[in-house]
Amino acid sequence: MANDMANDTANGTAPDVTFDGRPTIVVWNEGVHEARNEPATIGEMYPRGIHGAIADSLARHFPGSDITTATLADPDHGLTEERLAGTDVLLWWGHIAHGDVSDDVVDRVHRHVLGGMGLVVLHSGHFSKILTRLLGTTCSLKWRNDGERELVWTVKPSHPIAAGVESPIVIPEQEMYGELFDIPEPDDLIFISSFEGGEVFRSGVTFSRGKGRIFYFSPGDQEYPVYHHPQIQRVLANGVDWVAQHGVRRTPPDVENPARDWFLAD
Repeated sequence: MANDMANDTANGTAPDVTFDGRPTIVVWNEGVHEARNEPATIGEMYPRGIHGAIADSLARHFPGSDITTATLADPDHGLTEERLAGTDVLLWWGHIAHGDVSDDVVDRVHRHVLGGMGLVVLHSGHFSKILTRLLGTTCSLKWRNDGERELVWTVKPSHPIAAGVESPIVIPEQEMYGELFDIPEPDDLIFISSFEGGEVFRSGVTFSRGKGRIFYFSPGDQEYPVYHHPQIQRVLANGVDWVAQHGVRRTPPDVENPARDWFLAD
């Protein structure tokens, strides 16, 4: 069924929405599974890597936007100060190389998120250095990779990230994530997933940190062609549009010591 999903999507369902904004988007993927050809099907599922598939889908939703990719193997992991300064939204996919991410790069990304850059963290990125630092918890969870059906239920249909999204999204095969998911109370709980084994999981949540917006979305294991699913692509596009903030001054909130009545000055 997973291959059928990829084939149906490749043949077919065009995105039903495009967005007016043109955010500058960077899709970051550690790229280790692709480099090792693990699983052996990853090259067939994602010829341009997971990051390439996500970037291609976003390009259809954000025509005219500057959408690029970066990986762990790039100098500075592709996340230089100059590049981040010009990035509205960073998407992050990681799995088996969290510890290989430079602390200096994490510091840099952290500062830009606090200053207003949007961050979308995907699947096993819950254990990334950047998300655990921003949330201040272990972000641990239960997991089982038996290729079970996942149903992604919308529980906050009024949220912009849920706009136009079917409920439930049916993912034929996916890694199970289950509670307890050790995260702070989210600003918004948008999606809850259920699995064949009976587990449930808070699969779509938002947070604000400093001036930045964060969206975590759990579907997307490397064993399955989840990022070819049109409804998953819609969620990612909605998430990018929501976390993007144009014109936000890219400086984190700081301590100030103003004189009395400073707000009355010309």
